[in-house]
Amino acid sequence: MTSRKRILFVDDESQVRDAVQRSLRPYAQQWEQVFVPGARQALDYLSECAVDVLVTDMTMPGMSGAELLSAVAEQYPDIVRIVLAPPADQPLVMGCATLTHQYLTRPCEGDVLRDAIERALDLDQSVRRERIARLVARMDSMPSLPDLYLQLVEKVQDPECSIDDVGELIARDISMTARILKLVNSAYFGLRRRVSSAQEAVNYAGIDTVKALVLSISAFAQFERRELGGVTLESLWNHSLLTAGCAKIVARSEGVSARGIDDAFVAGMLHDVGKLALGANFGAIYAEVVARAAEMPDGLLGAEAAEFGADHAEIGGHLLALWGLPATVVDAVAWHHDPAGCPEKEFGPLACVHAANVWAHEGHATHWLRLAEDYYASISLAHRVPVWRQACLDTDTTRASA
Repeated sequence: MTSRKRILFVDDESQVRDAVQRSLRPYAQQWEQVFVPGARQALDYLSECAVDVLVTDMTMPGMSGAELLSAVAEQYPDIVRIVLAPPADQPLVMGCATLTHQYLTRPCEGDVLRDAIERALDLDQSVRRERIARLVARMDSMPSLPDLYLQLVEKVQDPECSIDDVGELIARDISMTARILKLVNSAYFGLRRRVSSAQEAVNYAGIDTVKALVLSISAFAQFERRELGGVTLESLWNHSLLTAGCAKIVARSEGVSARGIDDAFVAGMLHDVGKLALGANFGAIYAEVVARAAEMPDGLLGAEAAEFGADHAEIGGHLLALWGLPATVVDAVAWHHDPAGCPEKEFGPLACVHAANVWAHEGHATHWLRLAEDYYASISLAHRVPVWRQACLDTDTTRASA
């Protein structure tokens, strides 16, 4: 008989422990759930009992979450390590990116935490997870979640928050406001009137859309004035914007929620962020990888895997998981070249981004890129692909990248 998997939760706040325990009560028969109030108690428990997944806070008295993650990574490397902490602690998470597999923002819905744990326990993903971890360990730096985005996340969690409050926060950053206005006034958004302020942008485009724009713009900005090893920031931005625009059109064509449309957009914007991370950390080596890609039957992915043991899609997905983005967005980035490999088999940002990326590359030297027709057949949407493509062709998205 197979023994139940054991999950260890570490948080010094009893209210948080109680809330997590309540939210996961329906899964008490599925997993053995252990709750301890501090890092030292966690290590004492680990010295006596095997654990499959560790879920920890970051800021605790005595021994911190970062110190706990370090000790667990060294002594018990097979344990999957998840951080569950408020948005303000995200910079601490990036400070120990090599020790963490995923970050979830607190408060966290029970189904989100459940899905994260189920993914952590997926044996088919364990080898892939270790390959990525070895490559991340070789990186000197990983881009962090932007401060303005963290402030927006915190702001919108306030039940008293209004659109004007969000607009006012964005307006404090003149450069960000200018970039957002340029995008919101572009063909992608199709607004009936031109907007001239951050408040208007939030009002007409929506809080979630503007939050996605802030994240994307800030993420790219972290790589400005850096050598990126064969990657041109401007060309990657334009390609990402085109992919995001098409992904948004596909999502809208299927009548998904506003949140689903925004998730498709941000996944499209960030689907190649792994290229930036590889270029920024490995410079000349990555330039050689990019140059060799044309000679490889599986193109850039094959060249990256041969050199680094993981590719830019996997690194991008790992980065977004550390940023605490939704699992559907993480999947869309991690599997955008191989959607059939994703454990989730339903329409979502991945289906949008995969097709959008292939179409955005048409006319370029990407002979290895193919639309995964079998994947769309597996989710019963193969007949919709031509409709999506025509919708993208009918929309003038090129002006937005200017």
